[in-house]
Amino acid sequence: MNRDQMLGIILLLVSILIIIVYGYLMFFYSEGVAMLLLKLTAFIAVAGVFGILAWIGYTLATTPPPKPIEEIEKEIEEELKKLESETQKQQ
Repeated sequence: MNRDQMLGIILLLVSILIIIVYGYLMFFYSEGVAMLLLKLTAFIAVAGVFGILAWIGYTLATTPPPKPIEEIEKEIEEELKKLESETQKQQ
């Protein structure tokens, strides 16, 4: 068994254990703990979604815009002309 398979088995077992503990705390423990667990779960879900949205917004705000296609085409044409002239010189 390789390292990736072992890691997969560990993740599977830990996930199943967390599901069982979560279910036990939610349905068979006190109402106060269940309510706290629900609030915590909702907060983590909302924070995760809006954290990802904030990261996307930050990335969009700080990334410079790409070059226009026309400028890229001109650069490619110039490089092709240089290559053609070098090829002709070598012949």
